[in-house]
Amino acid sequence: MARKKPVGVPVMDVADIARRASEDAQGVPADLLDGYLEALAEVSAGGGRLPVEHLESRRAVGALAAERGVPMRAAIDLYLSATWLAWPALPGVRGSTGAEMFGAVGKAVFRAADAAVGALADGYEEARRWAVRREESSRREFVDDLLDGRNLRELAERAERVGFRLPGRSVVAVAAADESFVDGSGTVRRVDASLRARVDARDVLVTTKDGLLVCVGPERLIALAEEFVRLVGATLGEDVRWRVGVGRAEEGPGGPVRSFGQARDALDVAARLDLPGRVHRASDLLVFRVLGRDRAALAGLVSAVLSPLRQARGGGEVLVETLSAYFACGRVATECARVLHIGVRTVTHRLKRVEELTGYRADDPVQGLTLHVAVLGAKLL
Repeated sequence: MARKKPVGVPVMDVADIARRASEDAQGVPADLLDGYLEALAEVSAGGGRLPVEHLESRRAVGALAAERGVPMRAAIDLYLSATWLAWPALPGVRGSTGAEMFGAVGKAVFRAADAAVGALADGYEEARRWAVRREESSRREFVDDLLDGRNLRELAERAERVGFRLPGRSVVAVAAADESFVDGSGTVRRVDASLRARVDARDVLVTTKDGLLVCVGPERLIALAEEFVRLVGATLGEDVRWRVGVGRAEEGPGGPVRSFGQARDALDVAARLDLPGRVHRASDLLVFRVLGRDRAALAGLVSAVLSPLRQARGGGEVLVETLSAYFACGRVATECARVLHIGVRTVTHRLKRVEELTGYRADDPVQGLTLHVAVLGAKLL
C-alpha cells in the first residue's frame, strides 16, 4: 500500500524538536539527544530496530550525562519528551494512511524509544558505578595517608574533596571488637550517620583501619568521643566484647596519625593488662608508655623480681595472679579474696610466701610498687 503525505503535517525539524524537548525537561542540555531523533525517523520509516552502534552511542550519552551531573530521571525525561514531540513529524507517521500501518509504525517507534532509554540508563549507571569506585578508592587512599602519616602537606586539600574538614587539633577514637569492622558494613554506616546528624558532617570522619572502627574529629568537640563510644555500644550491644581507645589531642596535619597511634596503644595496653571498663584513654595510661619504652630494662626488672617465684610449689603463676588481683583491688585483702573466690587467709598466706621468695612486701609502699611494676611489666611484655 502506497503511503501518502497528509496535508498540514509539518516536516520534521530536528533542531526545533530538540530545543522544545530540552525546555520540557527543565533545561536538560539538548545535545544529549545527539543522533536520537534522526535514528527515530529512520525506524519510523523502515520499521526496523535501532542498530547496535546507535545503542552503544546511547550508552556513551548516558555516561556523559552522569559525568555532567544530570539526574538520570531528567535525562530520561528529555528522551521521552523528544519522542512524543517528534511523533507527529516522523516520516513513518506522516506517511501512514491506515490503522494497521499506523500500529506498525507506533510499535517500531516506541520499541526504539524503549531500547534507547534502556541503553541510556545502562551507560548512566555504569558511569556512576565507576565514579563511586573512584570516590571510594580516593577516600581509602586519603584515610590511609591520614592515619599512616604520609603526604601530610596535601592532606588538607584532599580532605575537602572527601567531605572532611581537617581540624587544627585532632582527637582520634578507635573501637575494637571480636569481629573486624569493614567499610560499608551496617555498623559503620549507622555510627557514621548518627554522628553526622549530631555535628557538622564535615567535622567528623568515621572510617575503618586494620579492622578497627576509627573516628577523627576536632578537639573542640569534646563530647564527640563520648558520643562515639555511646553509638558503638548501642550498635554492637552488650553481648559483643568491644573496647574503645581514645588518643590525646594533637596539632597539625600529623595530629590524626599521632592520636590514632595513642588510641591503638591504649587498646593494646588495656587488652594485655585486662583493664576493667570499655573506654581507655591514652592520657590515663601514660605510665605504661613509660614502662614500655625501655623493654630491656623492664624485662630485667621482671626477671629479677618475679623469677624467684618459680620455686613455689606448682610454679609461681598462682602467686603472680594473687599479686595482680591484690594491686587491682587497691591492696585490700578482703576484696582480693572476693575477686579470686578464695579465703582471706589464703590471700595473706600467698602474699607472705611472695615476701619469703622475693624479699618484697606487697603492703610496703616502696617494695609494693616494685612488685606491682614487675607484675604489670610481665603482662606488657
